[in-house]
Amino acid sequence: MNKISSAIQVIPVEHYLYISLAMFAIGFMGVLFRRNTIIIMMCIELMLTAVNLLLTAFSAYHSDSAGQVFVFFIMLVAAAEVAVGLSILVMMKRKVDSVDIDVLTRLKG
Repeated sequence: MNKISSAIQVIPVEHYLYISLAMFAIGFMGVLFRRNTIIIMMCIELMLTAVNLLLTAFSAYHSDSAGQVFVFFIMLVAAAEVAVGLSILVMMKRKVDSVDIDVLTRLKG
């Protein structure tokens, strides 16, 4: 663990912050502006990955493993989100024959 921490600390923490910010912004814009459910789920995963990168970098810089424990739980939440999201997509495809978000209003009733 110490070799990994020292390897991560070679790169300044600002670089991790900029990359994480760019990844989160791309994911956020994707969630706001895209209408395809699969792409929205991919953008949510991109935002969670950005948070994971930042938590891992800060954890390595402070030599504290608490951030890496949070990363583990975020990965569990992401896996559960994928399982639930894919089941919703299968239901949408069967009922409406589309995975477009705008078509979700037809699922009422």
